[in-house]
Amino acid sequence: MIDFLFDYATLRLIWWVLLGVLLIGFAVMDGFDMGVGALLPFVAKTDMERRVAINTVGPVWEGNQVWFILGGGAIFAAWPALYALSFSGFYLAMFLVLFALILRPVGFKYRSKRESARWRSNWDLALFVGGAIPALIFGVAVGNALLGVPFHFTNDLRPIYEGNLFGLLNPAALFCGLVSLTMLLMHGAAWLAFKADGVVADRAALVGQKISVLAALLFALGGVLVKMGFLGGYEVTSDIVWDGPSNPVGKMVSANAGAWMQNFHHYPVLWIVPALGVILPLFVSVGFRMRKEGLTFIVSQLSVACIIGTVGLSMFPVLLPSSSNPGHSLMIFDASSSRATLRNMLVATVIFLPMILAYTAWVYRVLWGKVGEEDISKAGHSAY
Repeated sequence: MIDFLFDYATLRLIWWVLLGVLLIGFAVMDGFDMGVGALLPFVAKTDMERRVAINTVGPVWEGNQVWFILGGGAIFAAWPALYALSFSGFYLAMFLVLFALILRPVGFKYRSKRESARWRSNWDLALFVGGAIPALIFGVAVGNALLGVPFHFTNDLRPIYEGNLFGLLNPAALFCGLVSLTMLLMHGAAWLAFKADGVVADRAALVGQKISVLAALLFALGGVLVKMGFLGGYEVTSDIVWDGPSNPVGKMVSANAGAWMQNFHHYPVLWIVPALGVILPLFVSVGFRMRKEGLTFIVSQLSVACIIGTVGLSMFPVLLPSSSNPGHSLMIFDASSSRATLRNMLVATVIFLPMILAYTAWVYRVLWGKVGEEDISKAGHSAY
């Protein structure tokens, strides 16, 4: 059994699954933080209401970003070629995300330092940008991964990226950005309805009812666009050697409209995941209407997992396709680190990931309960 787990092909599959788990973990845990920031102007009208909304995420947002670091670290260590191309090719887009993410901690820390209404309003705007821009750009990045990215490798396997920021911000990718944004707005509204008290929770539930339906409709439309080939499609046409050396130029790949649907056609049971990606947000909308806050938040988490999981299942075994030279696309079976690296990282993950999960569960248990205006008044300057 141990030998099977440490088989090179198996390790590659395990790390593909773990990468998906970490990305879903980031979207689920840090996603509602970004959603709350993006919803701030719409669910909170007074300074006290904004403080209530901010304090629902203030104590946990830093810990939630651990999943972002884990995801980036996993890409760096397990899929170095993917890390090199995505973080260099998407450099300007990543810079926008980094700029927005920098605004978030600064906004949390500085907002309460002065009583000035203008001062606090400016930092509220920073929190809005810090939530909305990453939620949009992460979806744009996924859209470009579906469409294919213009890159190729030289004879010495040096990656060459041929695109630019404006090429990344194309209509199809921006549509994926809207799917991501509405998904995280839904998730943020579910968190506020669950964690906040009073009028903030009421407004979040009203906004969430509409946003969750919109998220379901946009995701379903995205499936239609994938089927029609507007969101790319790539398939491997040569033999796949799962335990071979990592060399991204040693296979044949063709760009075919609608190829992202093939895995679902070959394995019909996989249709459960995209189906839930459409159905569950509608249940979230019903949950908002019935004011079942805890259940609504859980279903929202499952919705996020299914929407992201659908992308991974549709692209398998492709990691990042090349639109300019499909044969140089990055695959699970030819873009990983060495067997020893994957094995050692898996051992470390088995040891430390349960610790992170246990600590996270403990933190949320300690911080259990709703946040209301009375709590903010009692806390005084210790609250955000």
